[in-house]
Amino acid sequence: MFRNTRIILTSALVKGLVGQFVAWALGYGFIAMLRAFRGLPTPGLYEPAVAFGAILSVIGFLVGAGVLTDWLKLIVGKRTPLRHGAPEGKPEWSRYLNVDYNHKVIGIQYAITSILVLLIGGLFAILFRIELAQPGMQWLTNDQYNTLFSAHGIIMIASILLGVGAMVNYLVPLMIGASDMAFPRLNAFSYWVAIPSAVLILMGMAVGGWDTGWVGYATLSLRAPLGIVLFMLGFWINGFSSIAGSINMLVTTATMRAKGMTLFRMPILVWGAAAASIIQMTATQTVGVALTMSVAERVLGLNFFDPAGGGNPILYQHLFWFYSHPVVYVFVLPGLGVISELLPVFARKPLFGYRWVALSSMGIALVGFLVWAHHMFTSGMADALRMPFMFSTMLVAIPTGVKFFSWVATIWEGKLPKNPPTPLLFVFGAISVFLIGGVTGPILGTIPTDLHLHDSYWIVGHFHATMFGGYIFPFFAALYYWYPKVTGRMYKESLGKLHFWLMLPAFWVMSIGQMSVGLLGMRRRVADYDPALGITTTHVLITLAALIIGWSVLIMIYNFVASTRTAPLADINPWRSRSPEWQIPSPVPEFNYAVPFEVIGEPYDYGLDGATYTREVVPVPSGD
Repeated sequence: MFRNTRIILTSALVKGLVGQFVAWALGYGFIAMLRAFRGLPTPGLYEPAVAFGAILSVIGFLVGAGVLTDWLKLIVGKRTPLRHGAPEGKPEWSRYLNVDYNHKVIGIQYAITSILVLLIGGLFAILFRIELAQPGMQWLTNDQYNTLFSAHGIIMIASILLGVGAMVNYLVPLMIGASDMAFPRLNAFSYWVAIPSAVLILMGMAVGGWDTGWVGYATLSLRAPLGIVLFMLGFWINGFSSIAGSINMLVTTATMRAKGMTLFRMPILVWGAAAASIIQMTATQTVGVALTMSVAERVLGLNFFDPAGGGNPILYQHLFWFYSHPVVYVFVLPGLGVISELLPVFARKPLFGYRWVALSSMGIALVGFLVWAHHMFTSGMADALRMPFMFSTMLVAIPTGVKFFSWVATIWEGKLPKNPPTPLLFVFGAISVFLIGGVTGPILGTIPTDLHLHDSYWIVGHFHATMFGGYIFPFFAALYYWYPKVTGRMYKESLGKLHFWLMLPAFWVMSIGQMSVGLLGMRRRVADYDPALGITTTHVLITLAALIIGWSVLIMIYNFVASTRTAPLADINPWRSRSPEWQIPSPVPEFNYAVPFEVIGEPYDYGLDGATYTREVVPVPSGD
């Protein structure tokens, strides 16, 4: 026990957190010292000092954790060979608390962190949902409510980005036959830099919070409490994780595919990950610009958005939504890829319209850059701009519809199991929930209906349906499906199905209930409502549904933890998949493929006699 405690206390995670708070204190002290030299007092939590300390704290975390060690050694000319396996004299589990360059370890780090952050964001939602269960203020103040729902939004988005990182990092190299990501050190950096950014966001809650929602709109952000500065800096730092990870993924996919794996022989999940990475790489900079300008306006006294000084708050909205609407597709494209990946396996027939489905991911990514201003129909936009953005918003339904038709056609006359396993149940749940999000989206993309519904709870219900159907349900399907590959053991099927049958109907109640109260006049982002609206019973049902969803996720976590010790060993290919990762032992060996393979067929030719996707590359003996 003492040895395990010592391993944890000396891990990169703990060292990084210590380094972060030490660096923050040094940064704050430096600004205080400069002010002292000028004869100026430094009030408690002086905003410029807090901001400077926050920036230094990220560097302190990365240095303390050892994320930058290899690069610093390379700068001075020292060799830094990649280390494989657990640190000498330490157990295998210690790898997940330290900087490790294996893509599978990093993928698991992403997944565990994503689930932990998901629990924090979900807890915040339950807290303010309890407040909304009855009209009147029950136990939260308005400021506390505003901080909780604002933090819930950005924390859940961070959780989703981490979950996308988990799927991309663990699965893409395995699916394309690579031994690792193209840049292992950059891969580790992209994970570890997300940790101090999350810490900054949580610290922002402790120093006054913020009441702007996760969007951080100017001019609200210019008058919000101190916590908004840490929120924006945390958001900004997290952008480095997105950009680094997307570059790594695209280079890996472009240069490290197995022999014979042309673009149209890649697994469909890789297409979704590639499309999402293109968005991340190109759009993240714009929200970084918006956040930089907002922090500079507060901390340095510059003026960009405050109309009183000649600024334009609409500029912030354009910069913010140019990133923040495409980022929705960063969330859902890998999730939709999971649906398309799993359906042929369980239907035992080819994926219908494979090439169209692959190109539809790129189509969604492209059109996603042309729709941002539908979030601003109520901002006083000129009609000459409203109309084009309304039509481009409708256009995104075409590539999305391609995926729906493919799923239906793949299921049609497929040999689906009579007793569907948990991953397939979550795929079906994802399709049903994403359909709710899909059919309620055009209502917000058309100008007349959006003007009526834009600031209502209809938005909340639609957005949750889109996120749960496009990401949460597919993410859980992926966790159950690849759990045997990661651990070498099966999960407990009964608990998996209990998770699903609690979560799916509860989500239907929650999302449809949110849209219902929105139609009846419930505004979003408010802590109270008029009892005369007659929506109290619906709010009680929404709150109960949220609690059930939370309990179902806890059941999943218990299932996964308990199954690592008690569940039976998994077969090498329990799902009878054609995908390359299921043709090697579970858990996956350190270097993935002992013998390289080449692709000689199509990835989804299930049910076709004699169809082969891969074969081992037989080395040709050299002649003497």
